[in-house]
Amino acid sequence: MKNLTKMMVAVIVTICLITLSACGKASTTNENTWQKVEKSKTITIGFDNTFVPMGFKDKDGTNKGFDIDLANAVFKTYGIKVKWQPITWSLKEQELKNGNIDLIWNGYSVTPEREKLVKFSEPYMEGGDILLTKKSSDITKISEMKGKTIGAQSGSSQYQVFNDQPTKLKDLVAGKTIVQYSTFEQGLLDVKNGRIDALLVDQVYANYYLKQSNETNLFNSIPVDFESSPMAVGARKADSVLIEKINAGINKLVANGEFKTISERWFGKDVYPVTK
Repeated sequence: MKNLTKMMVAVIVTICLITLSACGKASTTNENTWQKVEKSKTITIGFDNTFVPMGFKDKDGTNKGFDIDLANAVFKTYGIKVKWQPITWSLKEQELKNGNIDLIWNGYSVTPEREKLVKFSEPYMEGGDILLTKKSSDITKISEMKGKTIGAQSGSSQYQVFNDQPTKLKDLVAGKTIVQYSTFEQGLLDVKNGRIDALLVDQVYANYYLKQSNETNLFNSIPVDFESSPMAVGARKADSVLIEKINAGINKLVANGEFKTISERWFGKDVYPVTK
């Protein structure tokens, strides 16, 4: 009996040591992401490859966009190449946690809920949300959304803020609920076809998309008075050094004028926040 007890204790101790060792390895991996990146000269960034003009897959198969150019420019200063990894946007934080990507950098808005999950860089662009409705719907202001249906992209900051600030919009709409879509295009198609009355979306994304598709005159663009959610880069909580490097890289591009050049290429103006 004593031998059996000793054997059981030994097994339990071994399991505990293995578990502690595994936890230690995971922690070390997270804390040393910058060391890993600096050594390999590559970093993997997760993005939604349909999110124009921030980061998207163009018709020729190449990744393009404001965030694509900005991130590439930042890491070029360190001699590091970016590997762009398309991800399901609603799973972005899980992809980061699992180590499948090193950063989330794709029009990623800062929200209180996300701050619990990731470490953010300094904001590099202001955000803003709008409702898109059909011109023929005669919905031109928020109060006219009473009893109407609304949609948003799953996992987006718009979906989150809709629920977090219910008095601004949620309490007005039918069922106090919102239809979720995998992509912006799916939601916009449902607005066009009358399956929903409005789409809650990032204004930069919407304005660029509609301009490129020559559809601006088909929709009403209604500002929503949500609290501001600036855009920033998201990393694992332990990756302080990596975030410091990103902040320094962006600040360098702002100082030498390259940020402004990239910004004007995509938006026709400098989008860097005047005050942060």
